[in-house]
Parts: sequence; structure tokens; C-alpha cells
Amino acid sequence: MNGPTLEQLAQDLANGTTTSERLVEDCLAKIDNVDGEGASAFMSVAHISARESAHKMDQLRKQGKAPSPYAGIPVSVKDLFDIKGEVTRAGSLVLKDAAPAQRDASAVARLKAAGFIVMGRTNMTEFAFSGIGINPHYGTPKNVFERAQARVPGGSSSGAAISITDGMAHGALGTDTGGSCRIPAALNGIVGYKPTARRVPTDGAFSLSTTLDSIGPLARTVSCCATLDAILAGEVPSAPLKRDITGLRIVVPKSFVLNDLDKDVSEAFSATLRKITNAGAVISEIACPEIDAIPAANAKGGFAAPESLATHRALIKKDAQLYDMRVLSRIQRGHEQSALDYIELTRKRAEIIAAFEKRMADFDCMAYPTVPMVAPLISAFDKDEDFTRLNMLMLRNPAVINFLDGCAISVPMTKLPAAPTGLMLACPSGEDARLFSIALSLEQLVGS
Repeated sequence: MNGPTLEQLAQDLANGTTTSERLVEDCLAKIDNVDGEGASAFMSVAHISARESAHKMDQLRKQGKAPSPYAGIPVSVKDLFDIKGEVTRAGSLVLKDAAPAQRDASAVARLKAAGFIVMGRTNMTEFAFSGIGINPHYGTPKNVFERAQARVPGGSSSGAAISITDGMAHGALGTDTGGSCRIPAALNGIVGYKPTARRVPTDGAFSLSTTLDSIGPLARTVSCCATLDAILAGEVPSAPLKRDITGLRIVVPKSFVLNDLDKDVSEAFSATLRKITNAGAVISEIACPEIDAIPAANAKGGFAAPESLATHRALIKKDAQLYDMRVLSRIQRGHEQSALDYIELTRKRAEIIAAFEKRMADFDCMAYPTVPMVAPLISAFDKDEDFTRLNMLMLRNPAVINFLDGCAISVPMTKLPAAPTGLMLACPSGEDARLFSIALSLEQLVGS
């Protein structure tokens, strides 16, 4: 981890070691650095409002009226979210001339109410419909790993991750419909969290899939993500209680999520399991037929295709030529499903979730690699067939938990200068507190 945690920043603000204005100016300097990634990581930068808000928070703190210990800390917001007075482009050209938002999305409003400073809107895959992070309209921020070689950042919350790795923000607001917080976190060596979907309100966030959308944070540590998640969920943040690793019961599913792993990922995962076992946890490698049933259930495009088509139908009729064709083709798969297909998919999902929750009743969490590969080169996606194949592989592992309506976190298994890899820990729906406790206990061990 490079850079301070939210708790460290809160302490520094409280004791006067730093000010919000100083933190904001430091982030702005990194965003505006012509040799950095700010121009591709951010769709727009809030130079004026960030400075004004920072000054206000410093004054409130002097008066003992700061709205929270985190008031004055800079964060970034994915371009998928409404911010009052701004256009929500969702990484597209289609919406670039849309009317400005009339109000903040609930997630943005909750961050602002806690005093966080919005530094700007971060770049993303168009309409959040890819796990790669490439955007042909506004550029693609380069991964922190071997940056000179220009590797993909992961998506769809691409700019969110780079805003953290490059110190342009200290927390990032993202979304996760099939891995969009966890994929860029894994590929860039930070932490990304996907909560139980119903935990954080989605109003004011441009939807990809009303069934699968969830809103989560990206940050430097598990504790940072837990703090942001609590605020987004309308709770008072409190430090997760570490679980005793001894006797921790962890499932590693014998399923497709372990297929086709890069050598770097495979070796990191094996080493991680050894560390966890040596620390006293009990790892059970078991068959999980409910996971193996998911691809067949999604064979006609899953929920994202028809639900996104319902959202985009009028936009496509008006401005189809403005879409990234690789995104448009995925949306149009919604035509492949009938109403009966969709109803059957909903029924099948409920059945699979019930089986998964029953299987997990005797275990504390599930663990497997967040993504099966390290960040590929951007140039590897020049051909559409390569994009399709690698995108599906990138989404394969994290999307399982969205389908299962669970919660999941990606924590780094390796540190730079090694290629970043992520370990995904997951629990059934509603077990977010348990998951944070487990992740906090394993974080240092896994990344050591």
C-alpha cells in the first residue's frame, strides 16, 4: 500500500498535522501533472468546488463542527453517478449533451454529508459494460504495473482504481455489477469491495442491471473500504473486529473459477493458501455445483443484457452510431431473451442462491482468485474476438458473486514490482460485517 489510510488522514486532520486544503492541493497537483494519468483517469476535475469545500471543512473543524472524522478527505466519483449540476455521461458520447443532474445520487450525497471532498468524475468503461476498462471515447488510464508497457486498468471502474494508485484521491466510489470494483482493484494492487446489493441505494447511478448492480468503494486497505461502505450504507463507521485465523473455515470451490489461471495468479494463490493454512485456518476444497450451474443459467446473456437493453432502447434508436460497438453488441444480446426466458432465469437464480447459502452454512467464507490473469497489454484488445474472449475471462470469477447476491472483497496477494494479483473472499448475502472481519484478519498475511 502506498499512501495513508483514511484513519491516518482523519488523525492527521484532527491533530492539525495536515489540512483539507493541503490534501486537496496535493491531489490536484497529481491530477494536473501532464506526465501523469490524471487526464485519462478523470472525465472532469472539480478544481473550484473541491477547493471551496476543503476551505469550508477546515473552518468547520476549527469550530469543532466537522460532520465526521473524515471530513475534508479527497475522494473520486465514477462517472456513472449523478452530481447536482453536472452531466452524467457514464463514459459515453451518447449522454454527453444530456441535462445536468438535478440532485446528487444517494451514494454521493452520503459521502458529501460525511464531509468527503469530491475531486472529480473518474473514467470508466462505456455504460459499465466491460471488465477491461478500455474507453475509445475518452482514453484509457494505464495500469500502475509496468506503466510504460500500457496495460489495461480493469473495468469498469478504471479511473477509480488509478485515482487511488496514483494518489489523486484517497477513496473512490465505484459500482460492481459483475466485478467492476474488484477487477481494477485486483489488477492494480489495491482493495475493492462489492457489498450485498441491497445495502447501498442505487438511485442516481446509471443502471447496467437493476438485478445485479451494487455500489462499492475502492481504497488502499480493507479498513478503508469498511469505512466507506458503512457511510454509503448509512451507518456509523466502526473498525471491523479481527477474526481469529485459527480454525477459520474457508471454502475453495472446485469449479471453473480455478481454470485457466495465469502462472503468476496460480503461484500467488497457491502461496496464499499455504500462508492461510499455516496460520491455522482450515481450507476445504469442495465441489460447488451451484456455481457450475451459473454459466448455463446465463447462456442467453444473463440479467445484464435484457435489463440494459430496456434502459438503452430509445438511446440506441436515436444514436446507435455513437456507442462503442463492443458495448452495443453486448446490450443487444437482450433481444435473444423472451419474457419466459427472463422469468425462468429469475427462478433459476433464486434456486441457485438457496443452494449456495445452504452449502456455505458450515463455513466462514469462500476464497478464490479475483481474476484469472494479470493485467494484459492494451494492445491485446485490438481485435474484437480477442476483446470478447478476454473480457469474458476477466468477468468470469467476480460475476459469480453478483449472481449469488453475495458480498465479496478483493485483497492484494502480491506487491509491486511484482504483477498485482487479487484474492477474492466472499460470503452469502447480508454477511458483510463477517466478511470485513475475515478480510481484515487475512489482509496482512495474504499480502506479505
